[in-house]
Amino acid sequence: MRLKERITEDMKTAMRARDSARLSTIRLLLAAIKQKEVDERIAVDDAQALAIIEKLIKQRRDSIEQFQRANRQDLVDQETFELSVLASYQPEQADAGELAAAVAQAIDFVQASGAAGPAAMGKVMAVLKSKLAGRADMSSISALVKAGLSARGAK
Repeated sequence: MRLKERITEDMKTAMRARDSARLSTIRLLLAAIKQKEVDERIAVDDAQALAIIEKLIKQRRDSIEQFQRANRQDLVDQETFELSVLASYQPEQADAGELAAAVAQAIDFVQASGAAGPAAMGKVMAVLKSKLAGRADMSSISALVKAGLSARGAK
């Protein structure tokens, strides 16, 4: 089943269960997907839907951080719930060993093409983004890549 179809089915299930909080979050997600389809006059595929989900998750994380600084626990709880609903549509997250191996492999691939040092960061990230889309937080991947490139540059 395609991701968009699964989200639509989950919306119907939430409606039947009268789960208004979950329903609200799923409708928000479907609205974001529909907006992309209308704006770009395309049918969103799974990869694009995952990108939308990642964007919404990042927004929720930023909001949680802001609300925590403002001591607004009620809003933190709401955003945390929305984050958990959105995260349920992501593929299984990659473990640390898999991430380290993917970063090392991408660095080797990029350095084999002649790029080296910190200047290769963008090229390595481009390779990893396609491999790990939705399976890892790209900011943590960025830190791993930076460390890996620094370590290899020192050799």
